[in-house]
Parts: sequence; C-alpha cells; structure tokens
Amino acid sequence: MGTLRTPSDPECDVYLTGPVFLDIIFTGLDSAPVRGTETWARGMGSSPGGVANLATALARLGLRTSLAAAFGDDHYGEYCWDTLARGEGIDLSRSRTVPGWHSPVTVSMAYDGERTMVSHGHEAPPPEGALPSCPPRARAAVVSLAPGRQEPWVAEAARRSTRVFADVGWDDTGRWDLAALPDLAHCEAFLPNAQEAMRYTRTDCPRAAARALADRVRLAVVTLGPEGAYAVDSGTGETAEVPGIDVTALDPTGAGDVFVAGFLTGTLAGWPLHDRLAFAGLTAALSVQEFGGSLSAPGWVEIAAWWQYAQSCSTEDPAALRRYSFLDALLPAPARPVPLSRAVPTIGFRRSA
Repeated sequence: MGTLRTPSDPECDVYLTGPVFLDIIFTGLDSAPVRGTETWARGMGSSPGGVANLATALARLGLRTSLAAAFGDDHYGEYCWDTLARGEGIDLSRSRTVPGWHSPVTVSMAYDGERTMVSHGHEAPPPEGALPSCPPRARAAVVSLAPGRQEPWVAEAARRSTRVFADVGWDDTGRWDLAALPDLAHCEAFLPNAQEAMRYTRTDCPRAAARALADRVRLAVVTLGPEGAYAVDSGTGETAEVPGIDVTALDPTGAGDVFVAGFLTGTLAGWPLHDRLAFAGLTAALSVQEFGGSLSAPGWVEIAAWWQYAQSCSTEDPAALRRYSFLDALLPAPARPVPLSRAVPTIGFRRSA
C-alpha cells in the first residue's frame, strides 16, 4: 500500500470507532455445552475483539489504522491497549482510558465450524468536555450502521472526501427499514450479508438485493457466506460475483470484518471490482481456518503462502486459480511453509506497576 500513497495523502489511511471487547475463546470443543453439565475445552486463547477485529485486519494488510475507542482501566483494558498499539501498530491517540469502567467481555465457544458467544459490558461514560465534530483526515472510514442511530462524524467525514464504508448488524426491531439508516446516504460502500440485504430490500435473492441497494450507494456488496459474494458498482454499472473458497472452517468469528478490510484495501488501491471481491473473499476464507477474531486476520505473508501452496496443489482447479492471478504482482515471497498454524496465546495479563 505504501507505493500507492502520495505526499498529499493524510497520515491516516482508515479511521474507525466503536467498542473494544476482550474476547476469551474456548476451542477444542466436540459439541455445544449441554445444560446441567460441565464441559472442558482443550484450548483457550484471548485477544481484543469487537471493533478491534476490523482494526487488526486493516493494520495487517498494511493500512495505517486509527482507532477511537474507550478502554477500561482494568487488566483487560490494559491488555487490549497494549496488544493493539504495540502488537499491531494501530494508532490509539484518539482512544482513551476510562477510570473505574470495566472492559466489556465476550466468551466465545467454537465447535463444528460455528460459534456461541456470551457477552457482558456497559456503555462507556462520555468523555469530559466537547466531543470532536469529525474524525481526523483519512482516506477511508468504516462505520457500523444501526437502526435509528446517526453518527454526526460520518456526514462530516464524507464532506471532507473521506470514503466511508459501512456494514450493519441484525435489526432487533424487526422493521428492516433503510430509512432508519440515515448515515447510509453518506457512504460509498455498503457491505451487508445476504439475509440482512434481502430483508432491507424486501427481495428474495441476494443478487436482486444488491441491485436494489445500488440505488442507495455507489458500491453494494452482499456477502454469501461460504458461497462467495456479489457486488454492484452503480457508478459504472459493473457487477461482479466470486464464489467462495473451499476451506475447513474452524471459527467464523471476525470473518465479516476481515472481508470488509480486504475489500477496502483493494478499493483504496484502485483494483478492478472483480479483484477486490476475490481478495476480500480470500482473506475472509483464510481467517476462518484459525480460531479467534483478531487473532485469525491474515497478513500479506499468509496470503503469499496460500497463493504459493494453491498453485503447487494438484487438486486445485486451474481455471478457478486464474481468478487470483492478480496476486502475482502484489505479493512478497512467502517466508514460511504451508499449511500455516497460527499460535493461539494462553490468556494472561501482566501486573500493573
């Protein structure tokens, strides 16, 4: 990404804000926990979660990422801050530590390629003094839309030519009304999953939903889970569809965030729509092969290792592999063998001084 920046570009590539959770991940479960019994997991790890999943995925793809978030002043908050700032190189200059506020926590149990999560937390108290009216100058920003909620910084960021990418969560109100997402009008790209897209557009086909959403945003991207993704660029009239990559999914936590990070990376780099979609799907597929959200986000070395392995594997369809030939001009030489096995850290926090 460095070669695609110009001296006039802002120091920050991507700005994002939201809650950071401590994720505690139990792995090695043979089945879901059964009521009234005790279940032992063969493994356990920890990592920053929530918006940290997306921030980490962006940073590992080489984007200078600035995160504005609240952190508790407990051991959990200290661990998350240190992991993101020192471990991933994420700019936390716009984040804050809140005295007396405990960090939100999510316990995730992964089994059979699925996950079950239990979360606890309270909204962080507002900072003292006036909130900034807009984020820093950035090439892009990511916002998570929610029905009935409007973030004042989104419109200001778009006015200052920041390219805004949006995802959305499940609508617990059941109304599924696009008018309840006012910030969508300021977004360049909207990336819901198939169920969300169809409910918001009252359609029964993800591709029809993407075409309907393209009336609202320049780029409508609908993710289809293991089946891939479909995108419409309303500015050019171009459409693209890429099937999913067949992988053994261990834990889907954070896969949607990794997809957004991959698509955003390709968009800022000016790649063709088809390549952006393929790259986003590839990074998401690599992430579900490992446990954890931010832990599993791939970097360029992992992507290069997969590409080398895929080309040398006789079982891969040559026609399907040609879809990823654009990687040849992008990737460093792989520095480690495949298949990869990413270490899952044991949970632990250093004592305060």
